[in-house]
Amino acid sequence: MLTAGAPAQNWAGNVTFDAARLHRPATREALRRIVSVARKVRVLGSGHSFNLIAATDGDLVRVDGLPPVFELDRERSSVTVSAGMRYAEVAAALHAEGLALANMASLPHISVAGSVATGTHGSGDRRPGLAAAVSSVRLIAPGGEELTLSRAADPERFPGAVVNLGALGVVTELTLDVEPAFEVAQWVHRDVALPVVAERFDEVFGAAYSVSVFTGWAPGTPGTVVLKQRTGTENGTGGTGGTIGAGGPEPDWLGGRPADGPWHPVPGMPAEYCTVQGGVPGPWHERLPHFRPGFTPSRGEELQSELFLPRAAAPRAIAALAGLGERVAPVLLVSEIRTIAADAQWLSPCHGRDSVAFHFTWRKDPEAVLPVLAEVEDALMPLGARPHWGKITTRVPATVAACYQRMPDFRRLAAEIDPYGIFRNEFVSALLE
Repeated sequence: MLTAGAPAQNWAGNVTFDAARLHRPATREALRRIVSVARKVRVLGSGHSFNLIAATDGDLVRVDGLPPVFELDRERSSVTVSAGMRYAEVAAALHAEGLALANMASLPHISVAGSVATGTHGSGDRRPGLAAAVSSVRLIAPGGEELTLSRAADPERFPGAVVNLGALGVVTELTLDVEPAFEVAQWVHRDVALPVVAERFDEVFGAAYSVSVFTGWAPGTPGTVVLKQRTGTENGTGGTGGTIGAGGPEPDWLGGRPADGPWHPVPGMPAEYCTVQGGVPGPWHERLPHFRPGFTPSRGEELQSELFLPRAAAPRAIAALAGLGERVAPVLLVSEIRTIAADAQWLSPCHGRDSVAFHFTWRKDPEAVLPVLAEVEDALMPLGARPHWGKITTRVPATVAACYQRMPDFRRLAAEIDPYGIFRNEFVSALLE
């Protein structure tokens, strides 16, 4: 499908794409023709980014109209899926086959290709971001040529191919590692003081398979700890990954208390939008995300930013943010702290180091938010912070690029595959040129 001059927006409505043409091809051949004649091409995934990473004044392409692909390889414990499939779709299809992904992001609404291209992640001391599960990438390169890069066949280049910012081509299929399906129980533990979280950080984030801490950063505001624990005795790739037992944390764990009912991390939002809590075991894909795929995730009317720091910097970062609480709280909806294991992806925010991520869901008011975000980044960048590729930042591109030691390698890979910069836009060119 081709729509000339059609506007498109991201899901939060803070970005409008004014591409010359918006394409949604129905076949690979049509996609190849589009790429072969285009001057500039960018890909729009599920629209869950908050900056101009997908913007272009040329041709904007969506791949969710391509024929669906879902091909299991049980011998290799992998599945090949269409790039435009959303994680909710992939997860449901895998679970029906008795299989699972080791990790999921908080939103199952997001597309697979867009998620891994921007370094999106879930949570867990032993679990790297979503890109680490990718073993092969198939894409349409300049001229409409097809190119496949894989972990096995291209060990030198592959670490630059998954978190790729859309700079290498139009990804059409990805192969993901899978494991046997498992169940997860989820608990919400409220009123945990943030100084306790900082002081007992390893205990808090080592308590379950996946752990998040939510807060508003207002002075004296406590945190809410969300624990997602694998049930049963099967270890899979990461075991249960936590110290709490099948009954969840003790009632007075960390000086907090169990939630007295279903809970949504954004104040005022309906709790039924969230996955089942209260320690009720359920399928992995219905517990690891925070939000159910059939409902609006988070709030929708919002801005988001996220900063990834070395895990060891967590206590200092918590103290710094607490010191900014009076500035942050009035323009914030909620903030989330998560841990992520190191990976080998060149442009992953967790490349080469176990990390802690500080996520901020802001009110949709850029004039009020950006000065406060600048203060947050002034406090956290000296601690080794790396901004999320798909979210807002006040740092200039040169500063962001300097956070990634393998950026020179990625520049060479992008120049090799796309020497004329067909898949670049202002966002990418500022990083690569």
